[in-house]
Amino acid sequence: MKNALLIGLLLVFVTGRSDEGMCLPFMLKKNYPAMQAAGLELSIKEIYNTKKPSIKDAIVSLGGFCTAEIISPRGLILTNHHCGFDAIRQMSTPEHDYLTDGFWAMKQSEELPIPGLTVSVVVEIIDVTKTVLASLNDQMDEDDRSLQVDRISRELAQDKTAGTLYAAEVKEFYEGSEYYLFVYEIFQDIRLVGAPPQAIGAYGGDTDNWMWTRHTGDFSMFRIYAGKENVSAPFAMDNQPYVPKHHLPISLSGVKENDFTMILGFPGSTDRYLTSHGVQMAVTTEQPTRVNIRAKKLEIIKNAMDQSDELRIRYASTYAQISNYWKYYIGQSEQLVRNVVFDKKQKVEGNFVEWIGEIPERKAKYGAVLTDLEEAYAVLSSVNLTTVYFSEAVFSISFTRFVNAHAVLLNEMKNEKATPESISAEVKKLKARYKGYFERIDVATEKRVISAMLEMLYLGVPKGQVPGILTEIAHDEAFTTWQIWVDSVLENSVFSDPERYTAFLENPELEKLENEQMLNLGIEMSAHYRAIAFSEQVNAAQRKLKTAMRLLIQAQREMSPEKIYYPDANFSLRLTYGNVLPYTTIDGKKYDYWTDIEGLMAKEDPNNPEFTVPSKLKELYEKKDYGCYGSNGSLRVNFLSNNDITGGNSGSPVINGRGELVGTAFDGNWEAMSGDIFFEDKLQRTISCDIRYILFIIDKYAGAGHLIEEMTLVE
Repeated sequence: MKNALLIGLLLVFVTGRSDEGMCLPFMLKKNYPAMQAAGLELSIKEIYNTKKPSIKDAIVSLGGFCTAEIISPRGLILTNHHCGFDAIRQMSTPEHDYLTDGFWAMKQSEELPIPGLTVSVVVEIIDVTKTVLASLNDQMDEDDRSLQVDRISRELAQDKTAGTLYAAEVKEFYEGSEYYLFVYEIFQDIRLVGAPPQAIGAYGGDTDNWMWTRHTGDFSMFRIYAGKENVSAPFAMDNQPYVPKHHLPISLSGVKENDFTMILGFPGSTDRYLTSHGVQMAVTTEQPTRVNIRAKKLEIIKNAMDQSDELRIRYASTYAQISNYWKYYIGQSEQLVRNVVFDKKQKVEGNFVEWIGEIPERKAKYGAVLTDLEEAYAVLSSVNLTTVYFSEAVFSISFTRFVNAHAVLLNEMKNEKATPESISAEVKKLKARYKGYFERIDVATEKRVISAMLEMLYLGVPKGQVPGILTEIAHDEAFTTWQIWVDSVLENSVFSDPERYTAFLENPELEKLENEQMLNLGIEMSAHYRAIAFSEQVNAAQRKLKTAMRLLIQAQREMSPEKIYYPDANFSLRLTYGNVLPYTTIDGKKYDYWTDIEGLMAKEDPNNPEFTVPSKLKELYEKKDYGCYGSNGSLRVNFLSNNDITGGNSGSPVINGRGELVGTAFDGNWEAMSGDIFFEDKLQRTISCDIRYILFIIDKYAGAGHLIEEMTLVE
């Protein structure tokens, strides 16, 4: 009977969990029995420990936008190619095109310092909920509450890091029901070690992005350097490779179906508690608008990139960033409808109504929640289109941000109390911020982007919310197109020529800055946006929404106390566990859990840059020269698991039950792209690069065996 019960439990767990799971790693006690049943062989303290080395010491936040893992005792870190993409681009030139050709440092002195790139290691996570909540009361409105939380959070962070080299921050969970203090060691000297060519690291391009099956070697490698005593230090030639508390051993055994997998990383943002009102707004207005605007940007930038290698390199990461979430929004909108998420959210809300109706005390506490949500969304929906247009068509444009950054200088120069020193201080900030700016953009391309964005905003924003200055330009008979207006106002502008800009900063003149029409446009449009997006009516709606969401989440946790409700992702360290699994789509299409090099070669198309295969890789394939990284005459490339990840998890390690690295997570699957809003337990899959394919590319393709020798390989 005991054996039968055990087998039954194992069958439940190896076929996948029925709930999502982005767990804070120091709160694993509730999950631990299920993790053991699924195949975990480690103790909790081997995963998260602040007193002794543990797996958490090998997991790092890369630049605050991706995850990476330490894989050697010499600070070598592994992440995705798309996470390292901008650093690779930054180091590339038409003569040394590391994006196209790849890069491999064959000795330590060849590793390339990446200005501005940092790596953060979590030292400790502390529950400060009681301390924060003790400073709050029910009579506070959301603005006062926020100010008080900010104050106490700063004090807690300062007290914790006083006299140390650490940094700290307090993060909010469950819309302000819980608070945790995160302490980090932040390393400043990060160097590029290796990256495959784009034809391997981004194989499949936009076509395969978010899709399964995949055959992408999505990885790159960096190294953390430290100063004396192995602590963080600014870049210096005499810094040495960081010696970590723990590095991940690497399994050469691969994975098979139902194997336990655990992913630790820094997921950026989910919205799992979003209501049906939020889903409706996303599907009907927000996401289609983002898709349309991004499509236009991509068209313009792609045309520029096709003109020369120089422009291709300059705009490569910008294009990739826009494109990634362009397709994401397409997929999420489609799957929100296909997976009937609106109906699922309404069911949750219906259960909530039934539950609060059972007891008068619940009705008193939670009775106004759904009404408040409906009223808040009615207001927010009325300005949603405008806020999306400004976000995508104004504030996300590099050149627009560059021009608008000079509004502070203009205000200072107008200030009667300003001094030469205060003006000089603002100029100094601009010089530092925009050093080399014109080397990173193309003015002609930026002009085309801006004119297209202004036209889309003017035509797309509800008429009553169109900035008056745009209406004036549109009706000015001197300018028959937006492109003519942009070209005209930037023809002799200090912002459109590096020599004019440098000369201006050396001798800033108020009259010249006051006559900059693009800056004046930015100032007026920003004021117009603030008047709409931060009106008292909208602010009141935001406050009402915040309070209602906090109460709604509290109620859900009270309704089902036996269920683990995970907090939304917020770039804090999380753990998700699961199993290696295939999946079947709603239409009944079945997918295996792995892909191999034969499938990669079958996709080859020499006439399509997304599917070209480097000659060296073809040569190794034809010889079946896979070394110890292949099995049964083949080579695995990617695999699936049902771990719960999102943006920010890119580069996260996929770890087996023994704490060994088996892959690097890089994507999710198309059929479950609504998963950031409603976890699709039957469909949701993480796509990862098999560590053996990564090692094969490093060793056999690149000939960088010295990097393999650093690692701890486990048969």
